[in-house]
Amino acid sequence: MKWWPGLSVLGLVIISVIVSTSFLVANVASVPQNLTEHSWIYSQGITDEMRIYQSESGLHGQKLVMGTRGTGTVSRTINTQVYGGYDDGYNEIWSNEWGVYQNRPSRYSAPITNSELKNALCAKNYEVGSVYSESYSGLVELIKDTSVAETDNKSVYNIHSEVEGTARVGARVQKSSAAVPIYVMSGAYSGYLNMRMSLESGNASLLSLPCP
Repeated sequence: MKWWPGLSVLGLVIISVIVSTSFLVANVASVPQNLTEHSWIYSQGITDEMRIYQSESGLHGQKLVMGTRGTGTVSRTINTQVYGGYDDGYNEIWSNEWGVYQNRPSRYSAPITNSELKNALCAKNYEVGSVYSESYSGLVELIKDTSVAETDNKSVYNIHSEVEGTARVGARVQKSSAAVPIYVMSGAYSGYLNMRMSLESGNASLLSLPCP
């Protein structure tokens, strides 16, 4: 990672969370679900994002919320696995977040551009219960490589975008209307953004994706 001379504000955050339980949870809405996420961003500008993970609904299971909001430079990596809703009551969330946050509030006070050029994508898999969407506007430049692979048993979304403008990204994993959403993500970024993210959900085994 490149470090700039003269920086007076620097934040470094490393967070690891492992929460699990193996006892039986009585929940009529339990539906087997799983998720693997690998995510990395480098952003210069305005960042507003949130992730919500949960293995069971209501007061059962495990919950984990991550969020970043503000103006500055962010370099952040997230690796997460979620299991929930299994018949034996097994629930688990494993997550690691590593980040460097640099406060630069004065550089991005004005809009980036008045461009009307836009780009958008939305992918849904009703059998697995996953949806991913991305949209870009006010573009100065966009380099995008998005791969979508969907079957009745599996969803895999691989995203790599480099953009100067405004980017909005969202994802949700929910097996059925009777199940709790085990993953909800939304993010909005204005300025320069380099983003890599891999999401896998479904009946296939976890950890089959390479780290970005």
